[in-house]
Amino acid sequence: MPVPLRFPTFATNALAAAVLAGCATGPQASPDDPLEPMNRAIFTVNDKLDQYVATPVAKGYRAATPEPVRTAVSNFYSNLADIGNFANNLLQGKGVAAAESFMRVAMNSVLGLGGLIDIATPAGLAKHAQDFGLTLGTWGVPSGPYLVLPVFGPSSLRDGAGLYVNFWFDPTTYAEPAVRNSLFGMNVIDVRTNLLGATDLLKLAALDRYAFVRDAYLQRRRYLLGENTALPDYGDDEDAAEQPAAPAAAGTPAPAQPQAPR
Repeated sequence: MPVPLRFPTFATNALAAAVLAGCATGPQASPDDPLEPMNRAIFTVNDKLDQYVATPVAKGYRAATPEPVRTAVSNFYSNLADIGNFANNLLQGKGVAAAESFMRVAMNSVLGLGGLIDIATPAGLAKHAQDFGLTLGTWGVPSGPYLVLPVFGPSSLRDGAGLYVNFWFDPTTYAEPAVRNSLFGMNVIDVRTNLLGATDLLKLAALDRYAFVRDAYLQRRRYLLGENTALPDYGDDEDAAEQPAAPAAAGTPAPAQPQAPR
């Protein structure tokens, strides 16, 4: 049965729009963000969708669902994500990480009731989160300009293209449409629920949330690729600006935006 191409087509159109937008400059021009005017507009729309749709749904889900059930749902999607982690670690030549990702899927799927229980982590099998954007970066593909995708949020030209491949690494892609769409929707709710606390901190910490999200995203991606992670100088704290950046944890999620299936 042919698989609908809604997500790949959507991502491809977003990337094409970014390229056609050209190299504009915004009010706080950054060499990493030549598409800032367009990105800010998309960021604003995403923020409104998050504020009026995703956040209320996530809060309702958290209030109505017992914590053990929410944990089981998160474990289920984390187990599915390890399939893509295995593939990308393998493509990056990381044999040990690929083997551990494969063992995590096998152990959690069999002993963890289809991934509802995380057996692998207490057993000492570390999670090695990867995606195809990082795989491209490992093999020297430049990130290109920073890009805010509708609905999916912070990205780059390289990482946006990587979303297409990540889509095919997700086993839910091959399910019947009704099942696939339900699993995708539940995944979005689960991710957004887990990021509720991060959103509250973001509102308190950032004067310019767009610039904060952009710089945090780019810094984390560079850290994951082993590149320089010096914090940008916002000009409000000379002493702090001279300090080296604390590396972000590899498993730290990006600032709150709905995401693609893991």
